[in-house]
Amino acid sequence: MPEETLEGWAPEIGGGVTLAEVIERAFDYRGNVTVVKTDGAELEGYLFNRDRDAAEPFVEMFDKAGAGPYAIRYADIRTIRFTGKDTAAGTSYAAWLRAKESKKPASGA
Repeated sequence: MPEETLEGWAPEIGGGVTLAEVIERAFDYRGNVTVVKTDGAELEGYLFNRDRDAAEPFVEMFDKAGAGPYAIRYADIRTIRFTGKDTAAGTSYAAWLRAKESKKPASGA
């Protein structure tokens, strides 16, 4: 069973996908994302914090070059695309076990 990765996902908000859900997934994602703002501007980088309970909910991120942090209000976000490589893909315990099993010599020779 292949592991799920969000790498390459470009969700459209609405139709069952909420901005809050996309932000939570972006917060857990171990790669760069691109925040697309309502004014069309885009910021690519690493989203490391969010506060959905603030008076004006926001995310915080460093840009691709490491500058920041930048705070972006939820109200200013159109969507978030998962544009960077998922550095955690394939690194679960299940993936480790599969790799270990594949290295065992075949029995019954």
